[in-house]
Amino acid sequence: MAGDPLKKGRYTNYSNKIGLFSNKTGNFISNDDVLEMLPIMQSDVMLEYGNKVLIIDAKYYTHNMQVQYDAYSVHSGNLYQIFTYVKNKTAELNDPEKTVSGMLLYAKTDEMTQPSNTYRMSGNTIGVGTLDLNCDFSEISAQLNSVAERYLGASA
Repeated sequence: MAGDPLKKGRYTNYSNKIGLFSNKTGNFISNDDVLEMLPIMQSDVMLEYGNKVLIIDAKYYTHNMQVQYDAYSVHSGNLYQIFTYVKNKTAELNDPEKTVSGMLLYAKTDEMTQPSNTYRMSGNTIGVGTLDLNCDFSEISAQLNSVAERYLGASA
């Protein structure tokens, strides 16, 4: 089929390539042939200071926590997303001296339960917190500086 994004290719068993199987053709295709089909993974904010990197993904929801059986938890899709950003950046840097952390930063809502936790996941720190947007910009700035200080040791 002309113009088919799944271009025919040969499976190559190199350590730096992974073969993908195409059900349409019965042939293997290489990652290089289908990269344009992948979405771009770009976080909202990435801060670097010294040997530390903080990736922030900002979220704005009516309900910033999910509830199941009366138990509150972080939106699982958001957690997987920030975890993926952090792990990909760690692999990209390939430097044991660099520390990569991530944070889900939700706009604060008027709900009683707000996310405010830090987790250690597969060797990286992942934080979840809120930003109160219902105040003067100077206070919003102070909240953001506090995040930078906490994760990077940087002070504004």
